[in-house]
Amino acid sequence: MNQTTSVSAVSLESTGENEETVSVLKSRLPSIDFARGLVMVIMALDHVRDYLSSARYGLVGFAEADGAYFFTRWITHFCAPLFVLLAGISVGLMHASRTPRELSMFLLTRGIWLILIEQTVMVFGWSFGGGQGYALLLGTLSMIGFCMLSMAAFIWLPKRLLLVMSLLMIFGHNLLDGVLPMEAAAAQGNVPVWYALHEDFFTFSLGVPMAVVYPLIPWVAVMPLGYLLADLYSGPELERRRTLVLAGAACVALFFVLRGFNLYGDPELWSTQESLSLTLVSFFNVEKYPPSLLFLLMTLGPGLLLMAFSERLRGPLVKVITTFGKVPFAYYILHIYLAHLLALALAEWQGAGWRAAAVGWWEFPEGFGVSLPLVYLAWILVVALLYPFCRWLAAVKARRRDWWLSYL
Repeated sequence: MNQTTSVSAVSLESTGENEETVSVLKSRLPSIDFARGLVMVIMALDHVRDYLSSARYGLVGFAEADGAYFFTRWITHFCAPLFVLLAGISVGLMHASRTPRELSMFLLTRGIWLILIEQTVMVFGWSFGGGQGYALLLGTLSMIGFCMLSMAAFIWLPKRLLLVMSLLMIFGHNLLDGVLPMEAAAAQGNVPVWYALHEDFFTFSLGVPMAVVYPLIPWVAVMPLGYLLADLYSGPELERRRTLVLAGAACVALFFVLRGFNLYGDPELWSTQESLSLTLVSFFNVEKYPPSLLFLLMTLGPGLLLMAFSERLRGPLVKVITTFGKVPFAYYILHIYLAHLLALALAEWQGAGWRAAAVGWWEFPEGFGVSLPLVYLAWILVVALLYPFCRWLAAVKARRRDWWLSYL
């Protein structure tokens, strides 16, 4: 019995739910929720480090970090690609219980909702209204929102065409590196809309300041891959695991070949450094903004392997992590606010005054923060504090089918 069938059978035998409820349960698989929950837990480490670490690194400044800081940041690189891929799988699983029109409307409304939440709730949460004032943000939620808006159209395409389009964008987008350089556009007075698609972190103004953290290419090609992978979950478990293992191993192998010989797939080449630690930093320091081909191979490959083997994981810790994966939206918002509130408390305790941390973490004063081991302890604290609420909300979403719960 494959996993999708077993979930449906248990729901029928134990609860007597109607066909509509069973179709909803089919779109929630424990292994997918576990993988998503693991992503959310690891992601909190990155943001707790942002707010509480005494080391001042920007979004892309970790090439100069020591090994401990670099790989603390590096492990969190897996979060965004896997979350987008898993979101695509969820869309594919929903396709079995909704008409294309219903699914398209859901994706449109969900995408707009995520973009609006980013520009309001999250913009305030990141900076608490301090610092340089309000700015539009193309960050994580907006990127996922635009991916969903794209999926609202993509689900109407033949799956083979969608696969070819996605792979062409993922494997070919690095050919666009350096096209329309920022300096040239600024000199010509052009509005750099292109940067929202395929340039690294930057800010510009469209009447209101805008910060682009997640350019959309090739993120909009990652979600369709997850959507197509969802077909595996309607077949035998053994075949699904074999396919995921082969695909994951192929991604990892291709990463090492392309990166090892500096052939293609990332704007920056790696080189031997004065120590093994720094050489490893150079090797694994691939571009995230926008995600290069090597970045996606490096993260999605192990992610596919995780998905292959997570279906048979059991135990209390697995249940805890799975709980976070059932309520990722609420968890995401709350963990940013909680981490930022801890930064306020830390600033007050260290004598800088809480107002020193009532700004974005990129504007925190020098000397503020704690060492990396204490960052890890704070990360565990944040995750632990969020668990009771996430458990309660997951239980509510499991027993109720109110339409608005799908937006939490």
